[in-house]
Amino acid sequence: MAEETAEEELGEEKRSTRTDAGKERLELKAYNLINQELCGYVEEIQDGYAKVRLIASDDMVVDKRGLIHSGFIFCAANFAAAAAINKPNVLLAAARCNFLAPLKVGDEVVFEASSMQNATRKRVVTVSGLIGKIKVFDGEFSAVVTEKHALSLNIMDQ
Repeated sequence: MAEETAEEELGEEKRSTRTDAGKERLELKAYNLINQELCGYVEEIQDGYAKVRLIASDDMVVDKRGLIHSGFIFCAANFAAAAAINKPNVLLAAARCNFLAPLKVGDEVVFEASSMQNATRKRVVTVSGLIGKIKVFDGEFSAVVTEKHALSLNIMDQ
């Protein structure tokens, strides 16, 4: 009972991700309460790897022509990086990214994220976003895995 309460307080409850029929359901530990309609759906998680699909919707539009705000693209790429690490207490520390093409309503971008050093607290994750065979995003995310939840660290008291 106490474990469930602690997990709920930290937002660390386990959430299954959307998968194709017949595949085993995946366990998402990182960013597990994120709105996947706005930030992408996790399609695959392996040790140090994740695939996230972002479907550009009307809720992401910035103008009458259907241009998608780049913040949603960044969010999906960041989500893919966190999912590749797949730890409950992962924090984005830095990002370098290139937006290579604009998105419009209806576009589906597949983000693939890979982390090489999976045994350390500091992680670097490369992320590519493609629409079909066209690369629309390329980035590198630096993240830190902490022992405690970020809001439990009291970094302002130091």
